[in-house]
Amino acid sequence: MDWQAFQVSMSLALLTCLSLLPIGLAIAYFLAKTRFIGRGFIEAIITLPLVLPPTVLGYFLLVGMDSNSFLGGLFVSLTGQSLTFSFVGLWFASIIYSLPFAVQPMLRSLESIAPEIREAAWCSGLSKWKTFFKIELPLAWPGIITAMVLSFSHTLGEFGVVLMIGGNIAGETRTLSIAIYDSVLSFNHQQAQTMSLILLAIALVTITIVYTFNRKHSRVVGL
Repeated sequence: MDWQAFQVSMSLALLTCLSLLPIGLAIAYFLAKTRFIGRGFIEAIITLPLVLPPTVLGYFLLVGMDSNSFLGGLFVSLTGQSLTFSFVGLWFASIIYSLPFAVQPMLRSLESIAPEIREAAWCSGLSKWKTFFKIELPLAWPGIITAMVLSFSHTLGEFGVVLMIGGNIAGETRTLSIAIYDSVLSFNHQQAQTMSLILLAIALVTITIVYTFNRKHSRVVGL
């Protein structure tokens, strides 16, 4: 068992999940509240990581974060380090490729809130921000939980983008998915099986939590 890879994977998944909470919620709230020409195009861009092959997405991210690019060059000038083949670069890429898993569940939850509920809150004297925190956010909570769990699970198991952006640096960018691949190549099937079972167990537990939570919430709302 490669415990270094396990630690990197868990740190990356948790950090990405926490980062996507405010980012995904802000994007979902904006899309749920506004109607404008080109909205479909914006949603398509956000959803692209779901349909693009990971190697294609990884290539574009690699080019965009290269030291010769604006973003990569800016990062080098500020920190003296390269954005590619680093944990920070891997974190940034993880936010991009897990973004649709965070935005879509939140957006659907916010869109499912009836306009009459918001209007009633405004008529009661609540501001838009208070309505959001006291009314909309609790109602959208199942979607937020689903978004966080899916973002965590997807980041934990990603392979193609991780390999393109982070490479295979032990203790920094080598995740469990990369370690499993290396174990198979070296014919260490016992280690590959152990790590694969761990990822399978984590994915099964997290998805079970989502279904259980949503079912209980639906019963409470129904009551």
